[in-house]
Amino acid sequence: MIMLHAEGASSPRNVLVSNPVVGPYSWSLVHGELTERGWETLVSVDLRDPLGRQPCWQRTVGGVQAALDDVPDGHPIVLVGHSGASPLLPATAAAAVRLPISAYLFVDAGLSHPGTSRPDAIASKDAASAAELRAALDAGLRFPAWTDDDLRPIVPDPDRRRSLLEELRPRGRGYWTEELPGISGWPNAPCGYLQFSAAYQSATENARRAGRPTRYLAAGHFHQLVDPSRVADALVELLAAYGIQAPPRQTATIQKGATA
Repeated sequence: MIMLHAEGASSPRNVLVSNPVVGPYSWSLVHGELTERGWETLVSVDLRDPLGRQPCWQRTVGGVQAALDDVPDGHPIVLVGHSGASPLLPATAAAAVRLPISAYLFVDAGLSHPGTSRPDAIASKDAASAAELRAALDAGLRFPAWTDDDLRPIVPDPDRRRSLLEELRPRGRGYWTEELPGISGWPNAPCGYLQFSAAYQSATENARRAGRPTRYLAAGHFHQLVDPSRVADALVELLAAYGIQAPPRQTATIQKGATA
């Protein structure tokens, strides 16, 4: 009889949360990398609300909850947020009360800014960009309105760039000006920070001053679509800083005296 077994306690499941202005494709290649290395990994779904009945942040949190439906109660998770998803990780954790949080990983993102709108948070580190965003919103425009030409230097592969743009969701004033919720008692788990682009240098410095592990890859904002293997390496290194390892591979043994 062939029996499969693996030693050790359950490792946490990685939950990759996409920037709300794009879609799950942005994490798909890193998801594949981590899965091949033995990590249990899932990508949050893309919830839509055509009638606009919920704040945007609640739809993002609800999308993560939907993705977690099949995770058994009590199974630990790691929340990994890219860009605009990262400030929503505290609210996401508060909604996933049946699952303990092992760690939070922020990827090329600002840290959480409860009670503050996105333009105000941007203004604290980049006044010019915040002014540009506010001018676009005042003109009734939706943001970001990236084109293929805009993203070519950041995502050189045309097929990956096209897939990213197909899921692009430019947001109006409601998304950008809503205040994000404050969560008492956060952080309730270790945090790590992975920086790609120079725009998030101050966030990396803040994380480092707080004693949190950081990694830096000199790259563009969507580097997970350019070098998913190296991005997966960096995420694994951050988890290892807290003693979090991938589950051991299952091994097959043959029990003597039994037939297959």
